[in-house]
This record gives sequence, structure tokens and C-alpha cells, in this order.
Amino acid sequence: MRVLGLTRTALDRDTRFGQSGGRSGARKSIAVGRHWCDDLGMLPNYFGEAVAARYDDGSGPEFDPEVIARTVDALAELAGDGAALEFAIGTGRIALPLAARGVPVSGIELSTSMADRLRSKPGAGRIPVTIGDMCSTRVDGVGVFRLVYLVFNTIGNLVTQDQQVACFANAAAHLAPGGSFVVEVGVPDLRRLPPGEDARVFSHAPGYVGYDRYVDLVAQRAVSHHFFASSSGVGELEVPFRYVWPSELDLMAKLAGLSLRHRWAGWDRAPFTGESSSHVSVWQR
Repeated sequence: MRVLGLTRTALDRDTRFGQSGGRSGARKSIAVGRHWCDDLGMLPNYFGEAVAARYDDGSGPEFDPEVIARTVDALAELAGDGAALEFAIGTGRIALPLAARGVPVSGIELSTSMADRLRSKPGAGRIPVTIGDMCSTRVDGVGVFRLVYLVFNTIGNLVTQDQQVACFANAAAHLAPGGSFVVEVGVPDLRRLPPGEDARVFSHAPGYVGYDRYVDLVAQRAVSHHFFASSSGVGELEVPFRYVWPSELDLMAKLAGLSLRHRWAGWDRAPFTGESSSHVSVWQR
């Protein structure tokens, strides 16, 4: 599972990378919600100032203008003439162009540092952001959103099944009847592991190597290891995540009163097959 500009699951709390933590004091246009998934435990903030400062510098495929355009096309179609809510809105990679298409967009974001980056961008004034977690934080307009969406592997930031189930329930609570919850996430690639091994390299480039190590097959927990080399030396970043199967997500949706409407291999809406490495799933209330 990629991180930083390469993914949405970056653990800037790692002391080897000089974690600075999130800034206190959100701007007045940012509402402050809860940071708790009720009794599920406090969620860690993986996106403090150190990560937020470089998040938009990423060169991964999720920053490709064509990918963003296809993403926004699909989301705008699902939103129709209604409003949309983004869980983990971050710096506005998707929310800003979606709002520019005329869709009223709101967001929930755990990191004030990421939200501050969003607030500094043109067009952000039309997007209200509530600081809190995506398991339990409720925003104004509960039950009226036509679309709730969660992109690029962010569901894996919730590292227990209970937290992921709570996320689906929270999405359903915000949706109007007939509304859609959209999740974009990779398909676990355990079958690509050589027999007897527990790790797989998913990316390598000059100055960078990334691999996933599957540490608990029962709880479905893994850790992404990212090695960065520069003139100042070599650093390692470790990122925990919980991988989840499409069928398990369907059950979480069912528990929340949602039913599967679409499952695509990507934002181009290609058919999802047993060979697909990721999926975009749409559940309807």
C-alpha cells in the first residue's frame, strides 16, 4: 500500500522522519468534531505537518490529471444534483475539482495540517471541513447527502474491522435515501506472495523501495515499509494498515443497510474481475 505522494496512508509519527504532529487551532472555517470512533479507541493522526507539507508533491498515478478527471466524472454523476461528503478530504485532491463542477462538497478530516493546506487553495472557501474521524464524526446535513466517498486506499487507515464497520455505518447515516457510498481500495495481493514468504515489493525506483509485510493474517494487518535515499542518508517509514476483501466490504455495507450497485476495476469503469488489483465499489442506501 503506497504512501505519501504515492498513497494516502503515511505515518509521519515515525520519529525517524522527524514527526512534528498536527497543528492545533483550526481556522474559523473549519469545524471541530470528535477524534474518537466511540468506544473503538482513538484514531492516530498519520498526517501531521511533516506529511502535509509534502503531500501535494506526490507523483503517483492518483495525481495524474486524467485519473483525477475520471474520478470526478464518476463522482459527479453519482452525486447528480445533490451534495457530496468526502471522508478524509485531505488537501482537496478530489474535493476541489468536484466542487468546481458545481457539486456542493463537504469534508471530514482528522488532520488539521491537511485541512489547512486545503483551506489555502483557491476555491476552498466553498468547502466546509469538519475536523474529526470518519468512524463517528457527524456533520451538518446528516441524512441529506446524495454521495459519501472515500478514495485511494484510505479505508485501510482504519486498522481494525470494528473501525471499518463503523465507517460504513457513519457513511450510511449521512446518506439520503437512494444515496451512494463509494470506496476506492486495492485488492489484497496475498496470492502473489511466494510460498512461505510474508512480504512483497510493490514499488522500486531510484532512491525509493517499498514493500508490504503481512504480519497478522487473522486480523488482516500488514505494514508497508518505505525506504528513501537522498544526499542526507537513508530513511525508513513504516505504515500499518488493514487489508480488506471486496466480499468483506459488501458485508459491512449490508450491516449498514447498503447494497452493492457497481464494482469497477478503476475510475474508467472497466469491469472488475478476479485479476483486478483494485476496485471502486458503489453501495446504495
